[in-house]
Amino acid sequence: MNDHEITDVPSTLDTIRQETERVGFTLGSEPKTGALLRALAASKPGGQFLELGTGTGVGTAWLLSGMDAGSHLVSIDSDAKVSDIARRNLGHDPRVTFHLGDGGEFLRKATPQQFDFIYADAWPGKFSHLDGALSLLKIGGIYFIDDLLPQPSWPEGHATKVPVLIADLERRRGFVATKLAWASGLMILVRTRAV
Repeated sequence: MNDHEITDVPSTLDTIRQETERVGFTLGSEPKTGALLRALAASKPGGQFLELGTGTGVGTAWLLSGMDAGSHLVSIDSDAKVSDIARRNLGHDPRVTFHLGDGGEFLRKATPQQFDFIYADAWPGKFSHLDGALSLLKIGGIYFIDDLLPQPSWPEGHATKVPVLIADLERRRGFVATKLAWASGLMILVRTRAV
């Protein structure tokens, strides 16, 4: 088995990656992370999905490739330059709604327990506003984060925050957590009960 051989890559990814390189954005989800996103999305038929950190839409494309026709994805980013790439390439899909704005502000205003799946790929919902993000998960909902192994794109001081986040997530009552030292370093939490 070779886990580097990713099949059924979303057709929009080639164009998204080319445009991503042109703008110099380096934080897109890697293919192995994307393949797992697709599989997890497929486990939530008719699901309500939240992506915190649209970026250029790489993770968005993987999520959409796993979602069924009855599912819906809300994707949020504060950077118009990069999220415009996602809108141009994926905005025709009626299953996704893009929001340009602050993820933390979105989390403060959102209704609890409304999402079946949250992909937190930005600071808000991961390193800040974590309680708010987790409160949005339904029972049985999945919270997914990546970039937990050292990355060249990490800013100075970021490395010390990651073990603190992991320890916090492992201690959470009402969740089952697992860590994967795979791809960019992944963690998955499943909400088991309201807390």
